[in-house]
Amino acid sequence: MDQSVLLLFLLLMLRNGLCQQEEVCSKSLISSCDDCIKSGPYCAWCQALNFTKAGEQEAVRCDTKAILRRKGCQETEIISPENKPEITKNDPLSASSENKEVVQMSPQKINLELRPGLPISFNVSFKRAEGYPVDLYYLMDLSYSMKDDLDNVKNLANDLFTALKKITKYARIGFGAFVDKTVLPYTNTNKEKLLKPCDEDYQQCQAAFGYRHVLSMTPNEADFKNKVGEQFISGNLDSPEGSLDAMMQAAVCGDKIGWRDNSTRLIVLTTDDGFHMAGDGKLAGILEPNDERCHMENNLYAKSSEMDYPSVGQLATELEKNNIQTIFAVTQNVEPVYKELSKMIPKSEVGVLSSDSKNVVQLIEGAYNALSSKVTMTHDGLPENVRIAYKPICSYPGQQRENQGVCDQVHVGEEIKFEITVTADTCMENKSFTISPQGIKETLTVTINTKCQCQCEDHKGVSHPHCSNSGSINCGICRCHEGHVGQFCNCKIGDKDEHSLRASCQRDNGTECEGRGDCVCGQCVCHNTDSGSNYYGAFCECDDEHCEKFQNQQCGGNGKCRCGKCKCNDGFEGSACQCKSSDESCRTTNNSVCNNRGTCKCNRCECKGGYQRPHCLECPGCPDPCQTKLNCIECLGFDSGLLKKNCSVACSKNISHVMVEKFTFSPKECRQKDSEGCWIQFKLVQLVGEENYKAEIMKQRECPEPPSVIAIIAGSVAAVALIGILLLMLIKLLIYMKDLKEFKKFENEKKKSKWAEVRHHFELFLQTK
Repeated sequence: MDQSVLLLFLLLMLRNGLCQQEEVCSKSLISSCDDCIKSGPYCAWCQALNFTKAGEQEAVRCDTKAILRRKGCQETEIISPENKPEITKNDPLSASSENKEVVQMSPQKINLELRPGLPISFNVSFKRAEGYPVDLYYLMDLSYSMKDDLDNVKNLANDLFTALKKITKYARIGFGAFVDKTVLPYTNTNKEKLLKPCDEDYQQCQAAFGYRHVLSMTPNEADFKNKVGEQFISGNLDSPEGSLDAMMQAAVCGDKIGWRDNSTRLIVLTTDDGFHMAGDGKLAGILEPNDERCHMENNLYAKSSEMDYPSVGQLATELEKNNIQTIFAVTQNVEPVYKELSKMIPKSEVGVLSSDSKNVVQLIEGAYNALSSKVTMTHDGLPENVRIAYKPICSYPGQQRENQGVCDQVHVGEEIKFEITVTADTCMENKSFTISPQGIKETLTVTINTKCQCQCEDHKGVSHPHCSNSGSINCGICRCHEGHVGQFCNCKIGDKDEHSLRASCQRDNGTECEGRGDCVCGQCVCHNTDSGSNYYGAFCECDDEHCEKFQNQQCGGNGKCRCGKCKCNDGFEGSACQCKSSDESCRTTNNSVCNNRGTCKCNRCECKGGYQRPHCLECPGCPDPCQTKLNCIECLGFDSGLLKKNCSVACSKNISHVMVEKFTFSPKECRQKDSEGCWIQFKLVQLVGEENYKAEIMKQRECPEPPSVIAIIAGSVAAVALIGILLLMLIKLLIYMKDLKEFKKFENEKKKSKWAEVRHHFELFLQTK
């Protein structure tokens, strides 16, 4: 029983709005009424003259209406612009289509004066008028596989018109046909095949074509029957057809098709195959994108072979723009493909044709009823920073989609409504957009203007006693005349300029009085904090409310906040007074605190650079003392090195040393070469503090033996002598080689002289003969 009562109470709370979100005014940097109303949809401004108290900034005038009333502001002094709708055109809904001008949607024009961020709701009514005109364009695939279907359609003219007359007596019908682009690889481009693309045994065949408009909209049954009767089948190579090309031209060539302005426009597409779409034209070298324009010449699509197929998005946009609804009458084998296409094209239905299209009339009738009984309200051209939401008010609200409202099963003559909520998030002027039911040309034009300025009843420019007769009132705030400053214009600048006075109220960041006070005659007059205390300091930089917290208490509850920093009570420490004063955990076995290499804060060592917790004992990152203390070890142990003359001052106070034969310390052994080239061995232990060491130094150094002078001299003499001998031998060799060369030359000359003498005797011998 208790649970039932509780549940009933909660339901009553929800019904009465007790659980609704409270109105909140989030304000920042408010210096005027205009700033206030721009800062949030629920912010209001109090223009009462004496509303602010001493030390309060003018921003306290800005808050929600409820808070301002509690603070004593009268209702007449509160400024809070409200939304205001104004319907400028509201023609009544028509009961039927007997009247020339049929109205199915009202209102037709509305002006909205909106406050930024504050939503406004209004209703739009819609009623399906009985006998509303219908324009039906029958768009048929005439590829060879549809030859049986064409024969049946030629005999269906009477049935089609009979079905349309049931809907309205203002029905008209048109006809168009398509196959595919007449280029390879879609169509055989052989001249004979272009003229007759069907099988040779099929005599009645028309030349290949992309899209042909056959009959403009007509109410005459005979015209339709005659024109369709003149059509013959054609053909192409591949399975997909140029369906989207044909639909695009039928949508954008309105004057040639004959669409009426005030009618339900239908395209009935019949086919047994899929469709080509944007990008497929590349197979034929067609790279120019579809331009969504009419290119009809002599009732043929003139740019079929020059322009790519349209994309599904392009086609959907043009169909929606021209308020055309689509019925896809397709064979069962391609039904899944067109079901997916229908999801992307608004106001479209898919029906399954029989193999010979005999059921097309029933299919059209059923699809039309499904389309016309579903009303989808949407919008176009929504300005930036404007939001819109739809709530259908009808017997069968449809599945909600983003930025749409849907009502299903709407009967002729039944009036339905849509609650439309519009919100402008920023200031704007004369921004418009349209709301309309999909597939219907009627629209509601919405024009938005925003209220971003306060309309205060002030005497601008007139001096007011509240402003020391040196300024005028603007929404309750003083606007000082030239030469005067201050909250009440009570400070006369005199010889100084206003910039100099204000500069004296600014710290390094350039903010006047840190944004927490007013600069009056060159001095900061600080405001109150939100809790009622005061900011203070020369620049209002201090307050006692914003110190570090511990366990959700300011200064841990163990101190007082002073100008943003905690001053701890006795026995507590830390930035938020979070710790009791103690060094128990910081003490070492030698009774030092942190080994004198850090400070104990909050019972924990904060070590100096490099030393590690918990007791600042080790310093892995510090320089190796074996190297840094070498000079001191050398001068202390062996009275030599760089610090020899200053050893007692530089080293004796920081290092106590013992000369040993054998080490007793456990630390690692240091082995370093001193200034005399000797190896010194020693060990260091760091005592309490940073530069306090105890050292053990081995008495004996390892020094290298001095060189032998006699050996050096003897070696030098021997080397000189050896070099001299080698030089003499070299000179002797060179002289010998030269002499040998001269001797050989002499021998050659000698041989030549002997031969000359023999020749002379021989010549004499010949002469005697």
